[in-house]
Amino acid sequence: MKRRSVVLSTMLVAMTLLAACGSGGSDSGGTVAKKNAKGIYSPTLTITAGKQTDENTGKYPKGGDINNNPMIDLGVKELGIKIKTTLLGGDAPNYNTKLRLALTGASKLPDVIPMYDKQAMSDFIDSGKVKEISSDIKNYMPARMKKELDKYPQTYNPVKRDGKIYGFAISPDIVPAEVMFIRQDWLDKLGLKAPTNLAEFGKVIQAFTDNDPDGNGKKDTYGFTYSGQDIYSTGWVSDPVMLFSANAGKNFPGNWSKQSDGQIAYGSIAEGNKKTLETMADWHKKGYLFQEAAATDAWTAMGEFVKGKAGILVAQAWAMNTIGDLLKTNKDARVSAVATIRQDNGEPAYQAGGNNTGYLMFNKDFKNMKAFFDYLNWVYDYAYGTGNFKYGYMKGYDYDIVDGKPQYDPSKYNTPTTKPFQPNKVVVTKNPPSVNQNKVVYEVTTGAREPFNALTFRAKQLMTMDPTQAQANVIAYQEQERNELVVNVFNGAPTKTMAQKWGQLSTLEKQTYTNIIYGKAPLSSFDKFVKEWKKQGGDQVTKEVNDWYKSVNK
Repeated sequence: MKRRSVVLSTMLVAMTLLAACGSGGSDSGGTVAKKNAKGIYSPTLTITAGKQTDENTGKYPKGGDINNNPMIDLGVKELGIKIKTTLLGGDAPNYNTKLRLALTGASKLPDVIPMYDKQAMSDFIDSGKVKEISSDIKNYMPARMKKELDKYPQTYNPVKRDGKIYGFAISPDIVPAEVMFIRQDWLDKLGLKAPTNLAEFGKVIQAFTDNDPDGNGKKDTYGFTYSGQDIYSTGWVSDPVMLFSANAGKNFPGNWSKQSDGQIAYGSIAEGNKKTLETMADWHKKGYLFQEAAATDAWTAMGEFVKGKAGILVAQAWAMNTIGDLLKTNKDARVSAVATIRQDNGEPAYQAGGNNTGYLMFNKDFKNMKAFFDYLNWVYDYAYGTGNFKYGYMKGYDYDIVDGKPQYDPSKYNTPTTKPFQPNKVVVTKNPPSVNQNKVVYEVTTGAREPFNALTFRAKQLMTMDPTQAQANVIAYQEQERNELVVNVFNGAPTKTMAQKWGQLSTLEKQTYTNIIYGKAPLSSFDKFVKEWKKQGGDQVTKEVNDWYKSVNK
């Protein structure tokens, strides 16, 4: 689910140079499958696939696993297609490492290769091991899916080489915006309101730290939890980026944005971020911020809010599912969802916006693209509310029908459960496919339209089951409509200099930001960082990014 993948080490990049020695064959590559009179592939076609993580661990029906479960069986029954996971990773770095080992011939590449790292995508194209699919898209991709991809032509940039296409984006769409979750009970006790700018934010987190908001007589709370592990901009949960944008606008950490002169610039070196670093250093010294943020991943940092230690968290609306654990253990806790803060001039404090949840690439030996698109179109019925997937994938698992209405709270199913098997987590997409998800959820939540698919039926129920999350969805879409999400204009493969030097430049950036916030380096070290960043390759990378931007916008 992270917006920015871990930068690959020189060793892993070098591994790809050995790819020519590998032997990544495809299990189903040699035979083109055919349908029988019922429109089902016969004999059953097995398509192998990679998967970043197995999110159903501990939830499979008895005796089941990632390749033996009701959703896999349903694909065989309705399509004659069996999806078999043959490359399973853990977190993003682990998954990338396994992909690269397969690329070098240490193991077999699957037919379908989900990808989340642009450097890896580029290296796979260089290797000659992935399939050029321009004609497959033209001949086999269902019109409704192609229509969605055509709305976001820029998503092809990372998988395009010399006019040829080697993959496509999963669920091309605007990734949901983040909102601010805040302890409303703490605000009420201290007579405060939710902050709307950086100065108000500072006053609230000071009070949450010093004024005993939980009333236990101990100084054991603080203001804001966040993660600094991903260069201070996570894009999904525990995100501090609004603090930087409050002073730097669209030039926040990690973002390449178009300037008033038409040039593309890297946000992390913008002067406005220096001012935020100064403020955060003061807040960190006074204990207003999560003290271990720089070494903590986004998910763990969110746990500080869930445990009742921190008073503010910035995250996507779905995070309320996890925040709910706080409400279960603390009957007095109340959480509100509010809009993120704004700049002093009234402009938004922007946040990073994405337009896909990853890519699909294919083994060069894979012959069954038509069959795969038949499968993917079937999976997409979930997004369109068509076929048998209007309410969800499988009754009794990701939804149930109770008293004639769809029910999404597993504890209220006809057979209640606390750990239901999730059918959408064993299909080839990491997350359930979506089409215009933010808008339709907003429209249903505000009463502008009736629900029509699993996402919107769930949103309708959310209005009573979890009104805070429902309100967060509304706020997130309003932020999107105000253009507060900034999609990184550079989404191509790493440039030549980036491939060589981005690792050291990122390390320099992370060290500088962290050392200033933690009081280990003076504020003036930011200016030194900018000079060194440019000198050590940043200027050349910037030139190459601008050249790339011109080439794809002719």
